[in-house]
Amino acid sequence: MAQGIRTLRDAEFENFLHRISDPIFAAGGLRPEDVQIYIVDDTNLNAFYAGGQAIFIHTGLILQTDNVDQVIGVIAHEAGHMIAGHVQRFDEALKPATSLSILGLVLGAAAIAAGAPEAGMGLITGGQGVAQRSVLKFRRVQEASADQAAIQFLKDTEMSGRGLLEIFEKFRYQELLTAPNIDPYVLTHPLSGERIANVEQRMKASPYWEKPTDPVLQAQYNRIKAKLQGYIWPASSTLGQYPPSNKSIPARYARIYAYNKALEWDKAMAEADSLIAEIPDDPYFHEIKGQILLENGHVEQSLPHLERAAQLAPTEPLILTLYAQALVAKDEPETDRLAMPILEKSVRIDPYNSFGWYQLAIIYTRNEEPALANLATAERYMLQRNPGRAAMHASQALEGLRPGTPKWLRAQDIRQAAGVEIEQSANRRR
Repeated sequence: MAQGIRTLRDAEFENFLHRISDPIFAAGGLRPEDVQIYIVDDTNLNAFYAGGQAIFIHTGLILQTDNVDQVIGVIAHEAGHMIAGHVQRFDEALKPATSLSILGLVLGAAAIAAGAPEAGMGLITGGQGVAQRSVLKFRRVQEASADQAAIQFLKDTEMSGRGLLEIFEKFRYQELLTAPNIDPYVLTHPLSGERIANVEQRMKASPYWEKPTDPVLQAQYNRIKAKLQGYIWPASSTLGQYPPSNKSIPARYARIYAYNKALEWDKAMAEADSLIAEIPDDPYFHEIKGQILLENGHVEQSLPHLERAAQLAPTEPLILTLYAQALVAKDEPETDRLAMPILEKSVRIDPYNSFGWYQLAIIYTRNEEPALANLATAERYMLQRNPGRAAMHASQALEGLRPGTPKWLRAQDIRQAAGVEIEQSANRRR
């Protein structure tokens, strides 16, 4: 994962993103279950593709948009990058650009040696400038290509392109405010006015241009947006946006987070109870009530709500992990026995769940299974980009696992992968 990026995990948010994205991935010929979607804790309106089969979605893509169609449009654009392999093909631009830059350095050095230092420096900086523009031009071509792919994906999934066009309008407004005289040749993206001109006619020619926004998806979007606002904003801002007089589901949902942040737990519980009474089979309402109780030390009271959430969402690994966390917190043999298969199921569904591996290591340790505890810990450290500790725990796991078994082979794989990372890191420092 990219360095310096803080990601968030939330079962409902991730489920929503996959629900709106998976048809687009399928339209592009991908297996949706193979695509990872990461939520980035950044309120800027953005999303990006960084290679492989993974897309990064900023929280700002929800907070700064107006409807679900705009979010879908951006995801369709990023899917265009992913399916075309644009990060991998970026090397095509770097090779000639590097040659141009090197040529400028060579000619500049020759000019300096010949007694013309000013001309030499001009050649050096000029060569680097040409190289930079070559790379940026390649990036702009890729962006235009992703725009065209997005239009096709939206058509194939019978979606309107209005949302994507509205996003371009937002970007154009920002450009007018921040950089009215910007040089288009030093941008990685085409100017928004140019992008609109390139795609508007084709978008409006789609038979789905006038198709209204899906009301079910829009309702989910409204919930997620309110939830994020409650989680990210100061409590006073959330309560200003969603005063107690607003009895809508998104408003009550947001106020749970605001009241919890303001340490007004009775009010938070009352809002959660009202939502559960209205929609008793919604796992996420049980999840948030159980989570608040657990985080405030009311482990016993949290268990019925977290158990109910897990029953309603038996394949949601984050909910399963939260329920198991409450069971582990009891620190009793009976609850440990209940927690073990739940955690094993959770990490089987989502092997990237580092906290699930941490909880599983605790259970294995209590159950006097050190080899399995070491293997779970090795998994966690690999996810946390700590290959040294991962290799150490994988080696310890191998000492206690039966050779040739799947877990023994997995420990070998981790030790080998960690060794490669350690060697690569050492080479970079040389």
